[in-house]
Amino acid sequence: MSWLGLMPPLLAGAKVTVELTVVSTVLGGLLAFAAGIARASGGRVARGIAVVYIEIFRGTSLLVQLFWLYYALPLIGPSIGAVTTGILALSLNIGAYAAEVVRGAILAVSRQQREAAIALNFNPRQTLYRIILPQALPEMMPPLGNFAVQNLKDTSLVSMITIADLTYQAQNLRNLTLDSVPIYTLTLLLYFAMALVMMAVMRTIEARVKIGGAARPMRA
Repeated sequence: MSWLGLMPPLLAGAKVTVELTVVSTVLGGLLAFAAGIARASGGRVARGIAVVYIEIFRGTSLLVQLFWLYYALPLIGPSIGAVTTGILALSLNIGAYAAEVVRGAILAVSRQQREAAIALNFNPRQTLYRIILPQALPEMMPPLGNFAVQNLKDTSLVSMITIADLTYQAQNLRNLTLDSVPIYTLTLLLYFAMALVMMAVMRTIEARVKIGGAARPMRA
């Protein structure tokens, strides 16, 4: 089979990979902010829940998490589809790692800023959203961008639970044609192209966040 003949199924798989990456990265980002803020400045119960979540998903393999959600969870609880399982596992995994970035950036904001907020009679919520996060967010963006790219690469594991992503399509083509070199070369190039796009998007967001943070005045 020619290289051009290999492209349609690989592109179909790449489309699934992009969809999984975008959805899981967004959901993972929301989880990261929720867990990171809870661990940095939440109450005892919120901190406890955040710590348990972060440690479990940072301390176990993503592949095992996928297998547990897909094969073990239905035996003791609800059964969820393969795509939903893939998105859930990827989101929980990236969220746990990125939560530590969020926590670290929040705690890195100087104590004087918090004291200034108290002097302005800001409550804790106003302090967090008007003082702390606008300064912490630009510091978070480079590592969060790295996690987004890593999440793209981690999507290759969902092929193990029969999701027809790029890796799954490549494996199927290889089994049918035995043309390992062209198939895996094209697969590598497609992942590389998607990673370049993801890096460009994250750098654009990072630049906008820095500009927005610098331009935003502090208001009481």
